[in-house]
Amino acid sequence: MHIVVLGDEKAKKEWPQSNEVLSISWVTDLHSFKNFTPDAFFDLGFTAGNDRVNFLKTLKTPVIVNSVTETLNTIQAPFIRINAWAGFFKREIVEACTLDDSLKEKIEPIFTALNKKIKWLPDTVGFITPRIIAMIINEAYHALGDGVSTKEEIDTAMKLGTNYPYGPFEWASLIGLRNIELLLNNLGTINQKYFPATALINETKEWP
Repeated sequence: MHIVVLGDEKAKKEWPQSNEVLSISWVTDLHSFKNFTPDAFFDLGFTAGNDRVNFLKTLKTPVIVNSVTETLNTIQAPFIRINAWAGFFKREIVEACTLDDSLKEKIEPIFTALNKKIKWLPDTVGFITPRIIAMIINEAYHALGDGVSTKEEIDTAMKLGTNYPYGPFEWASLIGLRNIELLLNNLGTINQKYFPATALINETKEWP
């Protein structure tokens, strides 16, 4: 079984250890892919631009994309969506969805070889875990903007009080604040309670 993974060094460090039955080739750009004929293709740096989507549609193999903020209905592609945001792909369970049930049987053995279990979910924005984490981060920014406390104190309180592995600002730094803002904005079109806090928006503008 052979897969090709498109991802950067950060993604490579988070990639799980695989069993011997799985051969993995890493590529850094889409054009490198033409030299392989794998059983599946992972795009861990997926963006929903037309050129990228159209290229991936031409592949004669199941395509698994790291797409938390964009749904398959939105990008109109026959892919498998997964949550592979930084910090999440280390977990044993991978949140995923597909609009084609026949793809499930094809890729489940791959995730098994990666020592992962798939939780199949509806094709909704944010899956489950990213949506909840994004809301926790947003509430932390509301508190920061209101002068309730500092980032460091809020992070410490959340880790001690809830036993989370990261505080909300640590999560934001790990995932990328722009990813959080994009998810919140997309969720906000469904329910305005999700719209990002002013302090979060202002900080995002300052990020390089």
